[in-house]
Amino acid sequence: MTKQKIKTMEELKKIIKNLKSQNKKIVTTNGVFDILHLGHIKYLQEAKKLGDILAIALNSDSSVKQIKGPQRPINDQEARAEVLASLEFVDYIVIFNETDPVKILSEIKPDIHVKGGDYKLGEIIEKDIVEKNNGKIILIPEIKGYSTTNLIDKIIKIYKK
Repeated sequence: MTKQKIKTMEELKKIIKNLKSQNKKIVTTNGVFDILHLGHIKYLQEAKKLGDILAIALNSDSSVKQIKGPQRPINDQEARAEVLASLEFVDYIVIFNETDPVKILSEIKPDIHVKGGDYKLGEIIEKDIVEKNNGKIILIPEIKGYSTTNLIDKIIKIYKK
């Protein structure tokens, strides 16, 4: 069941086009989602509440290395996609190779694109393409103390003792 939620870009474009013809509100977000934690779960639950369909653009392993460095991701893209797909409030996942989601969002044209509250609206590089296609950006407040980097640092600290 979960693997059925993982789509290619072409598959997802067709699905989204069909859903939009049914007046469904499409919500997207993007990210690495390397080690899933409470912050991710709350964020994705809030994102889903904003529309009918939640689609996640997941950074590929190669794009994660470019963004986060050679030690990341901890989990490969297939594992990360399947974990996200197991969440009942996630409808679709598509893996993308670019370091930012501008290209993918220009094709999907979501009604709403969600980012974490750790971003400022002016810093969001995909803002222009989303708004150009009549969508809007919504910031969801972050859950303080939860981040994959903090989690990795905590694990390292524990095992260095």
